[in-house]
Amino acid sequence: MAKVTTRYVCNSCGYASPKSLGRCPNCQAWNSFEEEVPSVVGGKPRAGGAGGYGGISGGKLTALSTVGRREEPRTSSGIPELDRVLGGGLVAGGVTLMGGEPGIGKSTLLLQVADSLSRSGRSVLYVAGEESLEQIRLRADRLGVTGDIQLTRDTRAEHIAALMNEHKPVLCIVDSIQTVTVEGEGAPGGVAQVRDGTSMLTRAAKETGTATVLVGHVTKDGTVAGPKVMEHIVDTTVFLETVGAFRLLRSVKNRFGQAGELGVFEMRGEGLIAVDNPSAAFLAERPVGVPGSVVAATIDGQRPMLLEVQALASKTPYPNARRVVVGLDPRRVDVVLAVLERRLDLTLGGLDIYVNLAGGLKVTDPGLDLAVALAVYSAVVGRALPGNVAVFGEVGLAGEVRSTQGSIRRAEEAGRAGYTQLVVPPGLDGRVGVKSVEEAVKAVWTGGQK
Repeated sequence: MAKVTTRYVCNSCGYASPKSLGRCPNCQAWNSFEEEVPSVVGGKPRAGGAGGYGGISGGKLTALSTVGRREEPRTSSGIPELDRVLGGGLVAGGVTLMGGEPGIGKSTLLLQVADSLSRSGRSVLYVAGEESLEQIRLRADRLGVTGDIQLTRDTRAEHIAALMNEHKPVLCIVDSIQTVTVEGEGAPGGVAQVRDGTSMLTRAAKETGTATVLVGHVTKDGTVAGPKVMEHIVDTTVFLETVGAFRLLRSVKNRFGQAGELGVFEMRGEGLIAVDNPSAAFLAERPVGVPGSVVAATIDGQRPMLLEVQALASKTPYPNARRVVVGLDPRRVDVVLAVLERRLDLTLGGLDIYVNLAGGLKVTDPGLDLAVALAVYSAVVGRALPGNVAVFGEVGLAGEVRSTQGSIRRAEEAGRAGYTQLVVPPGLDGRVGVKSVEEAVKAVWTGGQK
């Protein structure tokens, strides 16, 4: 007699339980369990009962040395910043999951990509699961889209896979994966629906060689909604986020390229426009000759950029001085402040210290330590840094300046931006460098660093 079992699955992380729970023990999400469609367990016994594995023999093995090498063909999206994040362009048969807050520009960016490919003579299939075709036409008119993109409102996974097999488009955009349904798998957007829909579309992409982009909803924590296994199925996962007036596209997983790549865009009336020089964009409003302002060379993911570290010191009216940090790791800033007090005899006890990373970015790079130290010192003593100085380096508890990841790329980015005096750790490309915070202060205000 077949036995019917029921289980409940967390729609946030995919954790399974035989009964519904108020809070997921794995991801701590509340009221996230949904009932899965019952499955039949038992039935007929396996044929050939001999042996501990039911008489089943293993398949064929292939030695790694006999496997051929093949470079996956790529197609340019027409947007260089997007190609950079993807590792060189769209991979034939590759599946990309794009997440981001509602209204951040995911559909806008993908419609621009679809237009670029269709105008070059390539076929594009756009699955509209959340908008009507008329709404997409209105956005296309606003963006100046002239390509002949093939649209469909059919969100059944079997039908989408059939369309991909029949027309074999170069690119298939599914907006969004939470609207895709699989026959007999429960309500749309459920754990089973999202998981099985992703698996079916991924299989179709591999079989047809169609580059596929799945748009995903995000939770209140900013992660892609649905079971975590969905992110394991796809080849690439990218997130679009807002930072000040800019949009950052960041890859967190990439089977065909370097993860951690970063693309910078700006939202305008004609759509998302790539920012070719992020360093100049982030430093465009930097005040010159103001104490407490330091240009720092950092690396976000794999991309070097120049940012402005700001510091402000004021006499505190409170018994305990305040420490306010925005955009940086507060614990690292506390360490730098302790080093300044101990190694440079800088009195900070009666001062409120405010440290800010201008532009709205949040960076945990330890290479910003030296910039924080010089910004705070400049704010306390009231002396501005020269306009041609750029800084990077990690600060240790003994006041020493340590080397950081990507030092050469940081220095090259600063040089391209016209900063001729670099205050950097020793041993970089023939430069003398500074060994301690004390030497860094002397190099800045006495011109000792060359």
